Amino acid sequence: MKLLAATTRYYLRLTVGLFALASGLLYLGFDWALRNEVEELLYNRQLHIQKQVARGLALPAPAFADNLDRSRRPQPLGFSDTLLLDPVEDELVPYRQLTFRLPPAKAASAPEWVTLRKSLVETEDVLGVVVGVLVVVLALLLGGVVALNHWLARRLWAPFQHTLATLRGYDLQRHQPLALPTPTIDEFGELNQALNTLSERLVRDYESLRQFTENAAHETQTPLAIIQAKLEQLLQAPALQDDEQLATLVGDAWSGTQRLSRLHQSLTLLTRLENHQFAPAQAVPVQLDQLLRDRVALLEPLLEARQVLLTLHADPPLPPLVLHPGLADSLLQNLLHNAIKHNHPGGRVDVLLNRRMLEISNTGPALTGDPAQFFERFRKHNAASDSPGLGLSIAQHICAYYGFGIEYAFTQVGNRHTLRVQFT
Repeated sequence: MKLLAATTRYYLRLTVGLFALASGLLYLGFDWALRNEVEELLYNRQLHIQKQVARGLALPAPAFADNLDRSRRPQPLGFSDTLLLDPVEDELVPYRQLTFRLPPAKAASAPEWVTLRKSLVETEDVLGVVVGVLVVVLALLLGGVVALNHWLARRLWAPFQHTLATLRGYDLQRHQPLALPTPTIDEFGELNQALNTLSERLVRDYESLRQFTENAAHETQTPLAIIQAKLEQLLQAPALQDDEQLATLVGDAWSGTQRLSRLHQSLTLLTRLENHQFAPAQAVPVQLDQLLRDRVALLEPLLEARQVLLTLHADPPLPPLVLHPGLADSLLQNLLHNAIKHNHPGGRVDVLLNRRMLEISNTGPALTGDPAQFFERFRKHNAASDSPGLGLSIAQHICAYYGFGIEYAFTQVGNRHTLRVQFT
């Protein structure tokens, strides 16, 4: 819900509540005042009649027959409400009446009970006019509140909307901090100042991290390559042919440097993915089916060594995907390597590619644990494996980078492990 809608809703609730309370109090107040005025009028007429009777005069003739009623039978005394039929309009009309006992003028005469009445039609008309006026005032008030909020949203909240639009279009890879202006509203000015300071710090940290990543990738990869080359030369030295123990130690050192080199490359790739250091301009249309066939061809020796059968099903023609070529190749490589490494001799790998998804299914032993943890860094299903355990994590980060969905499923029938990448 937008802020304007939320504030307007609270304003309307408060206004309607206060209006309802004020309307009720005003209605009750008007009703009490008008009835009190009618009762005072009836009471004055009672005093006037009693004075006339005390002087021995006859009762005054009422203006209308319904305004005065005399009875020899006892009647309830005091004020009360009643309804009388109006013969002209043929409808019941509310009256306020006052009944009192009139003592006889002569001692031998019997007392009588006099009822004075006053129509309340005028009172109801006045109340109707008051309620109508209140309804009109409510409509004008609510309309004014809504119009005022919209005007405030366009005028007073314009700096906030500008700040929000700037934040949505901000790209940290441009290495430029935010340059938000200082509006006249103090709160918005403080917000923009804090965002400017935050963006400057982000640019500095991002630049430092980018330089560290590039320097680390360059400065550590070169010594590793030199160590690997020297160890390869040492393994071919004639002196090691006669010393089996020394040859084993050098071979273990060479394997360790290879593993360290792969770990270094994987962590560098993950860092660049997390920091969005792959520029969108580097993405090009990639024919994923052709890249997949090329990758499968390169893996033929590994498939034969592990005695794994791979079948590829690609629906032609497939539209190209706009990806970074290196990331696309890394995605396929990690998924295929994962399916081959966690297989068993005589197993199968089935690859399905269409315009909606890439699905890689392989046989293999059942795995234990939470499937969501399989994408964590350094998560190994086999502790003795020389793999760093970053393949699925890299695949997940590449999918997240391009907005793809990736999920894992296991089917007990045939012990099938399935990794599915959803393009759409």
